[in-house]
Amino acid sequence: MGKVLVVGGTHGNECNAPWLLKTLRHVPAGLDTAGLAVLPLLGNPEALAAGRRYLDRDLNRSFEPALLADPARGEHELGLARRWLDRYGPQGQEPCLVALDLHSTTAAMGNCLVAYGRRPADLALAAALQQRLGLPLYLHEGDPAQSGYLVERWPCGLVIEVGPVPQGVIQARVVEQTRLALEEALALLAEARRGGLPQPRELVVHVHHGSLDLPRHGDGSAAAVVHPQRQNRDWQPLRAGDPLFLDQEGRTLVYEPPAELAGQTVCPVFVNEAAYGEKGIAFSLTSRQVWPVRPEWTEALIQLAGGLDDA
Repeated sequence: MGKVLVVGGTHGNECNAPWLLKTLRHVPAGLDTAGLAVLPLLGNPEALAAGRRYLDRDLNRSFEPALLADPARGEHELGLARRWLDRYGPQGQEPCLVALDLHSTTAAMGNCLVAYGRRPADLALAAALQQRLGLPLYLHEGDPAQSGYLVERWPCGLVIEVGPVPQGVIQARVVEQTRLALEEALALLAEARRGGLPQPRELVVHVHHGSLDLPRHGDGSAAAVVHPQRQNRDWQPLRAGDPLFLDQEGRTLVYEPPAELAGQTVCPVFVNEAAYGEKGIAFSLTSRQVWPVRPEWTEALIQLAGGLDDA
């Protein structure tokens, strides 16, 4: 048996989910848990107090098994990850079976879901949420430069992204939309625990195909910015020859697709996300795909949800 782990503040400069979780401590009945045992966790309180994304390294890239197993790695965030897994992991002292990681973004993506890889239970929960709330799904996979995500270490897990909102800013709208998405996810998990889960016929997925950085000078400084015609157009098609960047002389640089994406229409996401500049990412490229919802996805989630504890 196990609980649902709900994490807010994995990144210390994303303040809306921590505000929600702190508010719920004062008003426990303010969150409808649908009868499930929920374990709220403030992700990186030290970074939150400092107003920084992290202290030593990105916590949401710190759950890589090889890093966690290396005794020479003593970064603050790796210590947090180890303690979380020891206490809240599937075999921990207070085991959790599902992890819902609440984030916010500065990009004009609206609200969305993020999954890592193609685990059946994750896809089942994403499909059900998409049907209920209309949230797009970004599927991140096959990127060795970006790995070690929190939700990957639990049997089922999704990221809920809400925005846009500046870093370090709390907005009532973002808090409320986070709460509504969280409550819907919990309600669907409760339905799955009862042995039924209404599902759509299809799941719309935006599959990750790599990322692009800004053009840069030899010293690493930016040589261009995102073009005004591309800014705030997350999820919108990008084709060869479309305006992409604007350099310091006012010249437009157009999109030239890499060979592996030649002839494909791609949809950028996380366009000009403030947190990704340090990672060399101006935006990520995705392809929009429509997948049939498979019965084995639902069966996997129902089987897992059967082990969730009562509130």
